[in-house]
Amino acid sequence: MKEATLFLMGSDKLGRDVFSKVVHGARISLSIGLIGVFLSLVFGTILGGISGYYGGRTDTLIQRLIEVLMSFPSIPLWMALATSLPPQWSPLVVYFMITLILSLIGWTGIGRVVRGIVMRLKEEKYTEGALLSGASNFYIIRKHLIPGATSFVIAQATLSIPAMIIAETSLSFLGIGLRPPVVSWGVLLQEAQSITVIANNPWILYPALFVIAVVLFFNFLGDGLRDACRPIYE
Repeated sequence: MKEATLFLMGSDKLGRDVFSKVVHGARISLSIGLIGVFLSLVFGTILGGISGYYGGRTDTLIQRLIEVLMSFPSIPLWMALATSLPPQWSPLVVYFMITLILSLIGWTGIGRVVRGIVMRLKEEKYTEGALLSGASNFYIIRKHLIPGATSFVIAQATLSIPAMIIAETSLSFLGIGLRPPVVSWGVLLQEAQSITVIANNPWILYPALFVIAVVLFFNFLGDGLRDACRPIYE
């Protein structure tokens, strides 16, 4: 007698367990958010720190670059960049390239936050003392300004993780991001593009519930960290 099989969230059209695929896809969707925000944090901290410390033409150039990047509609820009990837590339290469693309676009918010904090901290007496003692600009930025902005930047980065996850999910859902055999929440939701499929197999939408839960978690975490760091800078 054949043993019964339990599917906690149903099965897809090929009879595969949806719950197992959602758990497996979490590795890709969450790692894209975390790695993408880390790279954005690096880009934003470096460029924002330089912009806020040096000011003048350097600040103007970096701020105009930020304004140009922020002026493009997000989803059409992601679509254009993602579709430029050669279709013959392996899923692993596409994964890293999409993460890099999202990072190159998503550093602008962190860059402006770092710029504002650095402009405030460079007027502090300990920064002026370090400058008068002969410390180099690179040393002052690395030892005094960037560490002073770390707590607030981490809070801002936490709020950026949901945007990265939603971006990957949107691109993969539209079929221009990650593609099978890679499993991510966006790839799983590709099957939910048909009303007929949703009507007959509503459990196909379960990955969307996980996306909503994770986005809310990081938003609440980021709000808490931001409120905890706010008294330091006010």
